[in-house]
Amino acid sequence: MAIAGAAAYSTGALAYRGDVNKTGPNYSPERHEQMERAFESNDYNAWKNLMNGRGRVSEVVSEGNFNRFAQMHKLMEEGKNDEANKIRQELGLGQGGGQGKGMVDGQRGQNRGGSFVDANGDGKCDRL
Repeated sequence: MAIAGAAAYSTGALAYRGDVNKTGPNYSPERHEQMERAFESNDYNAWKNLMNGRGRVSEVVSEGNFNRFAQMHKLMEEGKNDEANKIRQELGLGQGGGQGKGMVDGQRGQNRGGSFVDANGDGKCDRL
């Protein structure tokens, strides 16, 4: 299974944009194997070095929650997307496909900032 950039984490941790069948822009077979070894051995430091600070996932995943992140990775590989998405949500990583950016239960712009601008110049923010 080709696993590279993560859902909206296009850096090589999980599946590109939440799809375990897609590879991300930083995919290489060598890096993929290194990532797999890091997940299998629960080696946060190896994963962190491979990520090199790229992507939001690098800001969210820590040594303290890496075991849950690795578990999420395994569930995704097994096709257990509902279970994986529960962990993804628990970690604050969104639901894949870019939905983590301002999406709450499928509603853009509610409770997470979303995209608000004064589109018509009336001094009030308009939700886009």
